[in-house]
Amino acid sequence: MISLNDLNPHLLKAEYAVRGPIVIRAQQLEAQGRKIIYCNIGNPQALKQKPLSYMRQIISLLEYPELLNRPEALKAYPLDIVARAKWILAKHPIGTGAYTQSAGIPFIRQAVADFITRRDGIPASCEHIILTDGASKGVQSVLLALLKGPQDGFMIPIPQYPLYSASIALYGGRQIGYYLDEENSWQLNEQILQRSLEQARAEGANPVALAVINPGNPTGAVLSLDNLEMIIRFAKRHRLALMADEVYQENVYHEGSKFHSFAKVMHKLGEKDVALFSFHSVSKGFLGECGHRGGYLELRNVSEEVLAQFIKLQSISLCANVDGQIATYLMVAPPGPGDESHATYIRERDAILGDLKAKARILGEGLNRIPGMRVDIPQGAMYAFVRLDLPVPPGVELARMSPEERADFEARQDSDYCMTLLEETGICVVPGSGFGQLPGTLHFRTTFLPPRNEIEDLVVKMQEFHERYVKKLAG
Repeated sequence: MISLNDLNPHLLKAEYAVRGPIVIRAQQLEAQGRKIIYCNIGNPQALKQKPLSYMRQIISLLEYPELLNRPEALKAYPLDIVARAKWILAKHPIGTGAYTQSAGIPFIRQAVADFITRRDGIPASCEHIILTDGASKGVQSVLLALLKGPQDGFMIPIPQYPLYSASIALYGGRQIGYYLDEENSWQLNEQILQRSLEQARAEGANPVALAVINPGNPTGAVLSLDNLEMIIRFAKRHRLALMADEVYQENVYHEGSKFHSFAKVMHKLGEKDVALFSFHSVSKGFLGECGHRGGYLELRNVSEEVLAQFIKLQSISLCANVDGQIATYLMVAPPGPGDESHATYIRERDAILGDLKAKARILGEGLNRIPGMRVDIPQGAMYAFVRLDLPVPPGVELARMSPEERADFEARQDSDYCMTLLEETGICVVPGSGFGQLPGTLHFRTTFLPPRNEIEDLVVKMQEFHERYVKKLAG
């Protein structure tokens, strides 16, 4: 038998906190009959969010086109749904069971380009769109393509989504963390970016790209227009490519916040020297179609030779899954006002987004009432990154610890807190140390995806637990 010593050391180094030990324990408890409130991952339909009728009706017809020849069966479908399914099959007659072009089905790539143009009012080329298995595969493609050697590094936000740190470790690159400004609603701070860049270079790293998640995961922040302009100028000054993770662009709840795409802001600034890689996905927004693994990568300010290499990279996996490509098409080409299915689509969309907005407020306001907890009420996305104040147990002398020892201690602190929370209440959240956090601070990430009554119950249970845990910890 092979042992760990026989495995790729980069694989052993990679960690993915949102499906880590606490989640494994939650699954064990659930198998024993415990009620678990899963707040560890942005997986909406696993938490009772219903799929949109438009999406599933069309996919059902495409997966079993024989239904189109059965008038009795078609009575269950709006007329525009049937017409759209027939149109898709006319454009792509080989159906969903065959490989497609490497970069994706051409009419879907064009639909994505049209979506970007409608959204931003700027030109977009279908030739610069690659359909991917979710945004994650697009992110990994860019990391792999830009990584020329072990000294090459990627600037990623701290706290960050572990896809970035795990993938960089897996590919053998350098992670260059930059702290988000918690005291300024988790915006990016130019001075912090500069310090992170200079420190990385002093340690022998070669920064090649800057990753930004907007709206933020795990913070729930929405970046301001001024912040995006600063980021673009910073990237240009330091010859960095930009990786724009924009999968939560539909998830903006705060009245004073608005999503601005990097593509739109870059076009406004007339910037043509900074390479931009933008990602979107059907997994988030109001669709929540995580299982369909659909998404796209848009490339701007890259040469045709570079574009060809990205398409070659995609071709190594042959193509993105076809149902995911179809789901991406349905995301960017929803029913219009004249369609029979339009009213249902709008009603379902608004209900989901309205519910998320209400749950973000319930969670944020509820946790802020708990002594020793504080959190910005999420402006967007699906998460809150909650700050914890925990007493230092008797006998522990932080002043005598080295920075490494203190980091290990703090990681144990938030991990022990989250594991005990799970064991005692059934609430499954992820320790802040799994995403990264400023030394001397403790956090956990929670989603607000469960049904509203479970979010309300979560707040009550969290307060009772926190008071009990702090009292016990203080001795």
